Amino acid sequence: MEREEQTDNSLRTIAIILLCCATAKLLHLMGVITVEDKADDDLEMTMVCHRPEGLDQLEALTNFNKRELQVLYRGFKNECPSGVVNEDTFKQIYSQFFPHGDASTYAHYLFNAFDTGSTGSIKFEDFVTALSILLRGSVTEKLQWTFNLYDINRDGHINKEEMTDIVRAIYDMMGKYTYPVLKTDAPKQHVDAFFQKMDKNRDGVVTLDEFIFSCQEDENIMRSLQLFENVI
Repeated sequence: MEREEQTDNSLRTIAIILLCCATAKLLHLMGVITVEDKADDDLEMTMVCHRPEGLDQLEALTNFNKRELQVLYRGFKNECPSGVVNEDTFKQIYSQFFPHGDASTYAHYLFNAFDTGSTGSIKFEDFVTALSILLRGSVTEKLQWTFNLYDINRDGHINKEEMTDIVRAIYDMMGKYTYPVLKTDAPKQHVDAFFQKMDKNRDGVVTLDEFIFSCQEDENIMRSLQLFENVI
């Protein structure tokens, strides 16, 4: 029983780490982490389909300074010359991080979390706002963003069906090499354990308050949230 609980706690921690790690890998792929900084003082505005908001406004809305925003924009523009990224492109980029699995479903959920306006595309503002939360936000902000990722239908609650979809997507993404022996009922077991821990009032759904409270009680999750704070 204790071993099963440790496994369930590990899965929740892995889910958080995957989110942060994939963010870091995305920055690396875009050349943001290793890029040499240029002397430009203003955001480069080349001929793109979408022009991002000005530096001052983005600096006020995020936890990044102007120089960091410049570096982020160059990387974003290098990977997305049009100034926006659609879901298919996002999935192609994301799939490079998990070559032994199928990341398409998890990438779909992650894309929707970035696309807060449900426009079908991610603009630089969407991208940098999410990064600001995941890398520089408070614990509550990071957990709220993660909750919104899991709340697939955006009704303010996480139900068992949504959590099952998320867990299956994580298994698919990690691939057969990570889980060589995976029982067919493993996702259900993890979901049941998730609700046992987080559904405090046993009403069949997990609210934002319950999610935040339960995560804050978990030392592993708290440590994982701090892993990538200084990635850029």
